Amino acid sequence: METKWYHSAWARWGSAFLLPPLGLVLLWLKPGGGFFKKLVGTLMISAIGAAQAAYWFDLHLDLDGSGMRPMVRVGTPDKNYARLETDRAKQTAVTPAPAPDAADVMSLAAAQDKKPAKDQHVVEPQPSADREVKPPAPTSGLYWTEYRGPNRDGLYAQAPILTLWPKQGLDRVWKQPIGGGWASFVVANGVAFTIEQRRAKEAVTAYDMRNGRELWAHTYDADFQESMGGPGPRATPTYHQGLVYSMGATGELQVVDAKTGKLKWGKNILSDNDSQNLTWAQSAAPLIVDEKVIVQPGGKGKSIVAYNKITGARVWSSLNDQQAYTSPMLVKLAGVRQIVTVTAARMVGLKPEDGSLLWEYPWTTEYDVNAAQPIMVDSTHVFISAGYGHGAALVELSKTEDKISAHGVWNNTKMKNKFSSSVLHNGYIYGFDEAILACMDPKTGELKWKGGRYGYGQLLLADGHLVVLSESGDVVLVKATPESHQELAKFPAIGGKTWNVPAIDNGMLLVRNTTEMACFRIGK
Repeated sequence: METKWYHSAWARWGSAFLLPPLGLVLLWLKPGGGFFKKLVGTLMISAIGAAQAAYWFDLHLDLDGSGMRPMVRVGTPDKNYARLETDRAKQTAVTPAPAPDAADVMSLAAAQDKKPAKDQHVVEPQPSADREVKPPAPTSGLYWTEYRGPNRDGLYAQAPILTLWPKQGLDRVWKQPIGGGWASFVVANGVAFTIEQRRAKEAVTAYDMRNGRELWAHTYDADFQESMGGPGPRATPTYHQGLVYSMGATGELQVVDAKTGKLKWGKNILSDNDSQNLTWAQSAAPLIVDEKVIVQPGGKGKSIVAYNKITGARVWSSLNDQQAYTSPMLVKLAGVRQIVTVTAARMVGLKPEDGSLLWEYPWTTEYDVNAAQPIMVDSTHVFISAGYGHGAALVELSKTEDKISAHGVWNNTKMKNKFSSSVLHNGYIYGFDEAILACMDPKTGELKWKGGRYGYGQLLLADGHLVVLSESGDVVLVKATPESHQELAKFPAIGGKTWNVPAIDNGMLLVRNTTEMACFRIGK
């Protein structure tokens, strides 16, 4: 029987080098050859295709939050850093714009109605051609100064938001490159602060909310690398009384002046407490309580540490736990003001004054990954969740005389927050069960609905709606109702893998990932 030309080895492998998908088709159309040989050939042709995509189109494969599904990434870290450096050089080439000043809010607000000067930094303007997008008015307010908002609970309640979005999405104010890492933003007086990786340095940075212009960058040597999450810091900074408290991936606690970026004091909390870094790096946002800044190094007898927020002197140290990835929270439970956090082995409540243990609830997850924030359901109940098959639980706290005890009300696997955190609205929990959005009744553990495949994304609650930032960089609006999953709007905001929590301040939505940052008008 005559062999057809497209069954020949030269046609198959020639196609594999010229057009890999065609090579795969010809490989599997070839009669005989055996399954194992074809499988090996598939791997070889796939490797050729991946190499060509990287060379010709600068495309590379990354892993999603499951660690199994590939995602396409454009550019290498070095190329992204070069793009960032070029952008910032253009910004500094023009006359520097002053930072928003609380004492001059009225004049700045009036100035926004004027058209920008020719040399004003405006990156990739809003694509809608039928209306001009004005930059936000600078404000002197202090609202989104903490990780996930004022109470670290993911709730934006400063003002109503738009719930009817244009077909092309929210109006974009600006968009530009940013350094690596998974931190979010905090905002104070019209300035957004974050922390990012820039080659072999970490940079605490400040950006003008009106146009995205970089106001200052405080850099220092720190270079954390990890194969799945990539390089860069993970923890969101905290703003407090004119200072920015930032935690780097390798444990560098840096306290800088919010107006100038100049260092006030700093120390490495790992070396200072004889601690080892975590597999996926330090991720807890510093918490200011009274005159103290609370951090979580994880050392023996120094698992949770309080330093004086002005001098950096040690105030107290507590617990022997290995740390996890959850940020501490200041809450009132069972009538007692306390610090609540989740270590690698348990959820705990501590006295803010001396760090002594008030109560504990065992919570051990595979790989010691407790990353989701607890949710205060009411004055005596806490919702907690984790991924890796662990699930969720409702914990009840009760106080008798001077003792607080904790016990589980229910525990199931219907809501598994891997490294995103849930929100509470009208008595219902909304969050990610791994990579699928879900709604749960926290009183019973009953799952009300599950739908909306947004990958390992993040979400906030605003004006009775969920503002979702998907793993691929889409912004999605979902109605927060226990009735069903109701997606109202969706548009692409930034490109590439996105694990960063969004932030909202003064009606402006800030999103970022390891390569891009953008600002959208979401307020009415």
